[in-house]
Amino acid sequence: MGICPIRCHSNMTILENLSEPSSQDLHETMIVSLCNYPSFGNTDMTMCFGEQLTVTSDDGDFMMVRSSTTGCESYIPTHYTAKVTNRWLFTGISRNKAVELLMQPQNLSGAYLIRESETNAGGYSLSVLKRTNSTYMDCIKHYRIFKLPNGWFYISPRLTFPSLQHLVDHYSECIDGLCCRLTGPCFIKGLNDPREARPVPTAMRRPTFNWKDISRSMIMRRKRTESDNSLVSEGLREAITSYLQLTEGSDSSWDT
Repeated sequence: MGICPIRCHSNMTILENLSEPSSQDLHETMIVSLCNYPSFGNTDMTMCFGEQLTVTSDDGDFMMVRSSTTGCESYIPTHYTAKVTNRWLFTGISRNKAVELLMQPQNLSGAYLIRESETNAGGYSLSVLKRTNSTYMDCIKHYRIFKLPNGWFYISPRLTFPSLQHLVDHYSECIDGLCCRLTGPCFIKGLNDPREARPVPTAMRRPTFNWKDISRSMIMRRKRTESDNSLVSEGLREAITSYLQLTEGSDSSWDT
């Protein structure tokens, strides 16, 4: 068996025997809008920035899309949209658009996306939101993702991953040099609708009763019949009976 020269001549940590990502996650693809459309005033909005779109036809440079928020259809240039795979891998967006997407108010610290690098052909960049009291641009941190000749990826040279999914999984568990831990993919309108609130369980209250209405016979009865509608439950009856047996002489107080 051959020996990988990169592994032999590198100090990088390589993670072996990693669990495979879900095949469903790997093949999930959608289209997201990169602008409000139309952008000029006095016209009803047919497409909103950062929302999931349904493509009804694609001519290459233009496509017909349906908005997931307005329900309207629009014939728009393809570059008004980005392709998103696995919820976090964006194809066709710039660094500035990544910042706009992550700065949406629905995103919390740790929201992230991975995009194609604008300066490194074939490479990627990880953009992460960390909300602080600093300036607008300082809220987003960008990390270049390098790719090795063997197809593995890394941000820090000491740790490499066989796929972008494994990289995301690792930094979702550990900060490991990033500004914060990855907490979830960038918010996408129409995809991240709040879940319906779960109904609050109804509290059932047992009927109350007056202790003066309880006779000794109701408590001392050994076995209930089907027609027995006693207010005293079997468990309570047994508890009181045991108590009376332990405190002989005071049981007369239960007669009414």
